[in-house]
Amino acid sequence: MIPSDIHEAVLARHDEMIATRRDLHMHPELSFEEERTASVIAERLRGLGLEVRTGIGRTGVVGVLRGGAAGADARTIMIRADIDALPIQEASDAEYRSQAAGKMHACGHDGHVAIALAAAAVLAERVAELPGNVVFAFQPAEERASGADDMIRDGAMEDPHVDAVIGLHVWSQIPVGTLGVTPGAIFASADEIILKVRGRGGHGAIPQDNVDPIVASAQIVTALQTLVSREISPFHSAVVTIGAIHGGTAFNIIPDEVEMRGTVRTHDAADRAHLLRRIPELAQEIATGLRATVEFHNDIGIPPCVSEAGMADLVRRAAVATVGEDHVTADCVQMVGDDMALFLNAVPGCYFLVGVGNQVRGITAPHHNAHFDLDEAGLPIGAEVLTRAALDFLAGN
Repeated sequence: MIPSDIHEAVLARHDEMIATRRDLHMHPELSFEEERTASVIAERLRGLGLEVRTGIGRTGVVGVLRGGAAGADARTIMIRADIDALPIQEASDAEYRSQAAGKMHACGHDGHVAIALAAAAVLAERVAELPGNVVFAFQPAEERASGADDMIRDGAMEDPHVDAVIGLHVWSQIPVGTLGVTPGAIFASADEIILKVRGRGGHGAIPQDNVDPIVASAQIVTALQTLVSREISPFHSAVVTIGAIHGGTAFNIIPDEVEMRGTVRTHDAADRAHLLRRIPELAQEIATGLRATVEFHNDIGIPPCVSEAGMADLVRRAAVATVGEDHVTADCVQMVGDDMALFLNAVPGCYFLVGVGNQVRGITAPHHNAHFDLDEAGLPIGAEVLTRAALDFLAGN
């Protein structure tokens, strides 16, 4: 049975959540540089009576709340929150705008920390009654898709062994007061691809004596789009984007090489494998036809974030109890990536979205935008769902 006062207990910490979020927003730190952020988190967790381990995944923090009513076979649930900022110059006149030049919490991770700390506080107040354990993982370097793997390698999911994981992402394109929960993939896989197209440089007016990698690259960019439209089912989602092309030094010189960088996103593991195999095949076939060659690299790959059906149902019940059936949607699948996927691959879990957009207040900027902000009324909603879901899981539901 979940205590009836959870809503009031979370709401009582709303001002504290806002203060925490704004403090972190003013002092953003990039991936694996989150020293101050980690210190704030560790101090807060120690103050709540949790066991604290720092330096997990380099700059990550783990807090363990061991239930006072936990038996030898007690279950453990992890609540994960990412903590890093982005290399963006904030374009805001808010009193809590970033004080660090060229750095900004433009993805809401400051809100994630505030939410998870509030959930920790509410659960810590009930530690004597908890029939299991709660592990809080404050993860660095999500924006580099590196921190989750490092934390897992450093034992974040052991002592105690984690049986399930939940986490959230605030989302400015969902109105505040609405939650997004769905079984299956909610975020896509994310792979960086690098294609180096090599030809033979020379005078731009004598193309017959050269091998033009720019022409070959243009053909490759166009052809790659057919992999999605003609080789992936129209009932599946996939994206192949070339976001950077570099080659050449002057208007009348054919260069030796062109480098292209892009990203591949899918919700399906088989589609991901197919595209990562076919991209270099197709690129090389086109390049060969134009007397060029291609070198292919695939870096920083993470799988899709997939919520296990039972855990998604558990979180959905918590969401309905928090905001009501009419404000919970399954129409929330995105093509962005998140290395929360590695925690979800390790144990059953659920990742869900918390609406923080507000058109009336002008809070509409997308994530990774210099104008990004969030409606802080969404903070206690996220904390309440995490708290309810954790209590429900520990109760064996």
